[in-house]
Amino acid sequence: MTVLEMIGLSQILGIITIMSTALILLFAVLWFVDSAPPNTITLIGGPKDSMFQLTAKKYEEILARSGVKLNVIPSQGSLENLAHLIDPSYHLDVGFVQGGLIQGGLLEGMDTDQLISLGSIFYEPLMVFYRDKETIDKLTQLSGKKLAIGQINSGTYNLSSVLLKANGIELGGITELLNLETDEAAENLIAGKIDAVFMMGESASLKTTRKMLNTPEIKLMSFSRADAYSRQLGYLNKIELPEGSLDLGKNIPGHNVMLVGPTVELVARKGLHPALSDLLLEAAHEVHGGSGLLQRQGEFPAPLEHEFRISEDASRYYKTGKSFLYRNLPFWLATLLNRVLIVIVPILVVLIPGLRLLPPIYRWRIRSRLYKWYGALLELERGQLDVRAPKERGELIKRLDEIEQAVNRITVPKSFGDQFYILRQHINLVRERLLNNAH
Repeated sequence: MTVLEMIGLSQILGIITIMSTALILLFAVLWFVDSAPPNTITLIGGPKDSMFQLTAKKYEEILARSGVKLNVIPSQGSLENLAHLIDPSYHLDVGFVQGGLIQGGLLEGMDTDQLISLGSIFYEPLMVFYRDKETIDKLTQLSGKKLAIGQINSGTYNLSSVLLKANGIELGGITELLNLETDEAAENLIAGKIDAVFMMGESASLKTTRKMLNTPEIKLMSFSRADAYSRQLGYLNKIELPEGSLDLGKNIPGHNVMLVGPTVELVARKGLHPALSDLLLEAAHEVHGGSGLLQRQGEFPAPLEHEFRISEDASRYYKTGKSFLYRNLPFWLATLLNRVLIVIVPILVVLIPGLRLLPPIYRWRIRSRLYKWYGALLELERGQLDVRAPKERGELIKRLDEIEQAVNRITVPKSFGDQFYILRQHINLVRERLLNNAH
């Protein structure tokens, strides 16, 4: 490689290094700005006073402590929640979704690839209240009666339809299936206008549930075949409601009641910020982590994967919990420091090797100013070998004078002073040879 080629290479390397550094810094700034977690989350819950909506309000209070606002959107239940989460025209981040909706077939063909689960947060049993002199413990005993099985866009309707169909009861048969709103269905049952109502916490208010339990002529069905349902439908769980667990004084219920039901999942769209995912799971742990009527201490939230895969952020949270920064600092400060670390560490990894190239490149840049004139000297010295005429020799001396003047105008650091003076000595050496060859 010639001197001139090395000079060109050093310049190219210098330009590449500077441009790369600038691009990395620009990318870091843009990433830092873009990576900030939103300070608002939009969650779709359920009807007014339902378990879904009451739970969402608890989340709202917890997230507010970290400076994050939770917008809670009401709905008719799980089916509507899932449909809106799938539809990108709805500006939603997360929602409560009852397990088993996809397997129920009501949303068949809809694209759920953009949805992820943060895990299951509580059991949602199906409660069947009925009026009958005889004890009913099998759904087949409801054949030919009037049944309110929930509104069409609710998870109650989905699960009720699946279980009734499994027992040979379908729309259009001898059994009258009604899609009534929960409170209306309860009032009709109490008035004796219908024979049974299917209810779930996603749409039934606690007030309505208590009213049904405290009405003497209304009974809560115990599923004698709860084990069979939970084994045939993998998303269902056998849930025991112990005698007296709702009211010890009145002994409600009057005996152990076996229920079936799925878990409710916290379903989000892909792209949910990791910090917000952790914050939601922290809220879920605070709300659902204790022991309750239907669950054991620490049973929820849980990474139970059914129809939606557990997100990577949620999996990490279940394994290791919150990171050190989020455990020990306020949310806003932990978020800021986390972003700073994520930006700085990769930059250092990339830039440190690049910065090591700067001193050699700098030396090449300075030397290139000197090497340029060495090339001119070599060319001039070769030219004098064939020169015989005084006029031509005079032109060479004039060219040498121009080179010397140009070199004298070069500014170099003190550390390169020795090389500068060596160049000047070489200029004088070429001048002496020109003058000696003239005689």
